[in-house]
Amino acid sequence: MSTAQRPDPPYRRIVEEIRARILAGELRPGERMPSIRQIAQRWGVAIATATRAMATLRDEGLVEAKVGSGTVVSARAGRQRPPGPAVSPPPRHTGAPRQALNREHVLRTAIAIADGEGLDAVSMRRLAAELGAGPMSLYRHVANKDELVAQMVDAAFGEPELPTPGPDGWRAKLELVSRRQWELCRRHPWLPRAVSFTRPLLMPNLTAYTEWTLRALDGLGLPMTIRIREALTLHGLVMTVALSLAAEVEAEQETGVTLDRWWLAQRRRADELLADGRFPLLAAIPEGTVADLDGLFEYGLARHLDGFAALVEGRSRTGP
Repeated sequence: MSTAQRPDPPYRRIVEEIRARILAGELRPGERMPSIRQIAQRWGVAIATATRAMATLRDEGLVEAKVGSGTVVSARAGRQRPPGPAVSPPPRHTGAPRQALNREHVLRTAIAIADGEGLDAVSMRRLAAELGAGPMSLYRHVANKDELVAQMVDAAFGEPELPTPGPDGWRAKLELVSRRQWELCRRHPWLPRAVSFTRPLLMPNLTAYTEWTLRALDGLGLPMTIRIREALTLHGLVMTVALSLAAEVEAEQETGVTLDRWWLAQRRRADELLADGRFPLLAAIPEGTVADLDGLFEYGLARHLDGFAALVEGRSRTGP
């Protein structure tokens, strides 16, 4: 009596087909892969299924994400063996003995994954594969993914050292700490998704930023309530603009379409919308202004500090 073989789940069929094409040389290293949406449409599956298929291909080292190019065939894929019966993907690390894991190595590898592919790509399994280690070995360094992300945030905020005492004047100090955070978010686009105002990560390097900001307001005669709200408002201003930056990076990775190419594709539609004169003010906006996130950050920071300066001046004239 024979037992019917259970069919592979849809994502596995997608993985097998794409893997075969890569290993046969039909898709070459550096060549752009279809986007998640294109995979979903081509195979007639849900976005979640297409996402899982792409994640599996990443875990096997066959594809990798590159900002500005989307997901491409990995250079390592060309060194893998052709497909055959019951052949498993080759190990990522061969040859020299592996170096013993340490906390810093684990965190830096996790940060590199998040920088290139987003926070959702970071998992204990994926991290172990990158390190050439067993997943259980990671738990000697981090208890779970939540702790891993918290440690990643703290490591990122520990990269730039805040000067002591810093530039003269409260405004120069607030500009400095805000721009340091903005630079961090440009370097690590996943950061805005990993921090919270209401449930803050109680980590030393992140806390040091808040303490430094509070100290920048010494001597102004402001109550601590105003000082902490100012620190949180500045942090919120940076993170709000940085979320748009992070969304753009993720859109590039998912679709392979850069922001410049997206706007070029929308030019005809925008021209049609603005041509009849119903929106004369919008039509007068210089090209590229809306997409200039650096300019938006600098404008928001300057206008906020103008308002805070008025508050400080008013309190100095009238007293607390």
